[in-house]
Amino acid sequence: MRTDVVRLGRLSGKRSGAMMHFLSSMQADRHIADADILVDIAHVLMLDKQKILDRSVTKKLLPALLQMYDEGVPEEAFDDRFEDIHAGIESFLIADAGPEIGGRLHIGRSRNDEVATCIRIRLREEILKQMAAILKIRTVLIALADRHKDSVMPGFTHLQHAQPTTLAHHLLAYEQSFSRDFDRLRDAYTRVNLSPLGAAAFASTGYPVNRDYTASLLGFDGLVTNTMDAVATRDFALETLADIAILMANISRLCEELIVWSTSFVRFVSLDDAFCSTSSIMPQKKNPDIAEIMRAKSGSVFGALTGALVTVKGIPMSYNRDLQELTPHVWRGMHDAKESLQLLGEMLASAEFDTARMKEEAAKGFSTATELADSLARAYDIPFRTAHNIVGRAVQKGDLSLATLEKAAKDLDCGISFRKLGLTQAKINRVLDPEYSISLRKAPGAPAPVAIKGAIHDRKKQLAADTNLVEQKLTKTAKSRTELIAKARRLVA
Repeated sequence: MRTDVVRLGRLSGKRSGAMMHFLSSMQADRHIADADILVDIAHVLMLDKQKILDRSVTKKLLPALLQMYDEGVPEEAFDDRFEDIHAGIESFLIADAGPEIGGRLHIGRSRNDEVATCIRIRLREEILKQMAAILKIRTVLIALADRHKDSVMPGFTHLQHAQPTTLAHHLLAYEQSFSRDFDRLRDAYTRVNLSPLGAAAFASTGYPVNRDYTASLLGFDGLVTNTMDAVATRDFALETLADIAILMANISRLCEELIVWSTSFVRFVSLDDAFCSTSSIMPQKKNPDIAEIMRAKSGSVFGALTGALVTVKGIPMSYNRDLQELTPHVWRGMHDAKESLQLLGEMLASAEFDTARMKEEAAKGFSTATELADSLARAYDIPFRTAHNIVGRAVQKGDLSLATLEKAAKDLDCGISFRKLGLTQAKINRVLDPEYSISLRKAPGAPAPVAIKGAIHDRKKQLAADTNLVEQKLTKTAKSRTELIAKARRLVA
């Protein structure tokens, strides 16, 4: 029976199973076990390079670690009696290789800098996966926008018909939102991908360790230089969770619209049956369950962020065991977001938009009244506020005919006669056409087809640059892992 070697010196007394389970981080540590083996290998290579370890010891330690890399960490190492996977792996090595060999693995290192390094390695992988998933969502949204440059639909403020726009314009608004989510994670990655290894408990070590070497072996971009900060901080995890929470808020907003749009009284979209369910009693029902669950998952991620913040807010420098409770929040939040992103992309790609129904609604609710007010101000040199008041009073009276506009102007005592100015009903009707209103809006980011065409070109260009960035980072981390393992294999060959 392997024992927890960490407790053999200072502590005695038998722990109950409930106590060991309470203290154990093994469930969360399953997320970082593979990273822990990489950290162990890099640490041993550094100890060998610095001649802190004798080469004969290195050649006995590395094969055992490489075996765990190839075959996976033994299930026995996850037993609650070890408290965490770091002690589990070390205890396993000592039992198999003996204390003279296995007992040297932890030279110049603490579990404090070890776990912080493992979390950063795993988190950077998760960030890159999230960024790649966001790229897929953006690809789908841009493709849909390209197909719907001329698909007229109503735009809303306060859920009221506001001004006509296009489906492409609406979809690109979400693409731009997800693009910012991508940017936030990209920025967070720069702070995550720094190595705390070599900080030891918090005051580093008297051994001549080479922190830059282990950082390079593990694919980090640099160091968390202050050794106390290196083990104490989890702000990189909080930042990532905050970014994921914002991402989920944006996902939830899009899901809310898809839910509303799929209702029988809106009918703007039909979601594929695979993303819907039916009722156990009402045979006619088609419920957008995937979108609803995604909307709820945002609350789960918000809860993870809140839990993480509350966990760390009162912790003094440097390392405290409370930090063990933070990582489950991180992994839960990342998992929920990753699942949601994958399903959202598939749901959007398979959705069918009823563009005829959208166009039918586009002119309702006096949605082109703004353009009428603008046109009156432009054509007849009236102050916009005067034109706004006249059109608003006409809406109050129930229509935007020439006769109603004349009466509205008279009621407001504006001294304006549109008939005398040359306004005709034909001109009014042209201005009130949603497609005419949209065609005038050509500024960057506006819904006119010419503006949308330019926006799609720009978004595709940005998407390509962001895709290249993710591929570069994935290539770098994969290369560092490959080179690390190859270096270890060559040393023991």
